[in-house]
Amino acid sequence: MQVIPSTLSGLFIIKLKIFEDARGYFYESYNKEIFHKHGITDEFLQDNQSLSQKGVLRGLHFQNPPHAQSKLVRVISGSVLDVAVDVRKNSPTYGKHYAEVLSEQNKKMLFVPEGFAHGFLVLEDNTIFSYKCSRVYNKESEDAILWCDEDININWGIKKPVVSEKDKVAKKFREFTSKF
Repeated sequence: MQVIPSTLSGLFIIKLKIFEDARGYFYESYNKEIFHKHGITDEFLQDNQSLSQKGVLRGLHFQNPPHAQSKLVRVISGSVLDVAVDVRKNSPTYGKHYAEVLSEQNKKMLFVPEGFAHGFLVLEDNTIFSYKCSRVYNKESEDAILWCDEDININWGIKKPVVSEKDKVAKKFREFTSKF
């Protein structure tokens, strides 16, 4: 397992060691000791999974303190364009984003620390997305930034994704006041 820093502080790409043979493959998707060696000491308390069709966009979501979550995200089947936006107001990369394709084929994961908004665009039908969270969901703490915000300027590669009603009315970045 390789833990590789991204261009945003605290956000890591995880490349897994895959063992493949005629029977299929095996990999270790989480190892607390390896994560701790790289400074990722978060304890995961909740696992979530979603099934989505091509063109669905979920995000950009996060929970505010004191219920902020870090996430360890991966794709079980299919592929997504996964995006994290730094919303830590004192960060030198505040308002910047990082995008990575996560897929069943590349088996990459992304560690998204607290203080990041997170979202993904589904690139294939029947994509199964899985993520571990460091805190349980808290409705009162949930928040979102508009997925198509011109100040963040994410190139999703699609003009009209399928988004939830909640995501259609999320705040623009310039109207957002970070609690991180």
